[in-house]
Amino acid sequence: MTSRFVRVSLDKRGVSCTARLLADRAPATCEAVWSALPLGGAVYHAKYARNEIYALMSPFAPREPALENPTITPIPGDLCYFTFTDTTLNTAAYGYGPQASDVLGQRTVVDLALFYERNNLLVNGDTGFVPGIVWGSVIDGLERMADACHDLWRAGALGETLSFHRA
Repeated sequence: MTSRFVRVSLDKRGVSCTARLLADRAPATCEAVWSALPLGGAVYHAKYARNEIYALMSPFAPREPALENPTITPIPGDLCYFTFTDTTLNTAAYGYGPQASDVLGQRTVVDLALFYERNNLLVNGDTGFVPGIVWGSVIDGLERMADACHDLWRAGALGETLSFHRA
């Protein structure tokens, strides 16, 4: 099978990195993402998972992928896929509004995330561990992207988008 690659970008900051899809470990997730590209949305910086940026978007797979190649301890360069319902994200602590459905106007959202540094632990104080599907691994540009993610953390995310395109 030929390797597939995606470009992950912080559009306003003009920074991107390249990741290889892990089709051998997460075939259903990789196929769902690849078929839906380009994808993107307003970027958020994680409050609890530590060194993570992500975008929330409408579900795009014909059927949500089962948990394949799971982790609760993503490493630098991991691209992760999560599916959440508004009832999972509807506490004020997350900052999305009274209900997560306010973000997209629906009950289910997909979270595509990039982890840019180490020492991450996917734990939700309300529900416990939150395993993600590792579907890609950054192979080029992670240091530049990490610098931009630190800037996003300190300067703010308003007006910034996180996008995923075929490379």
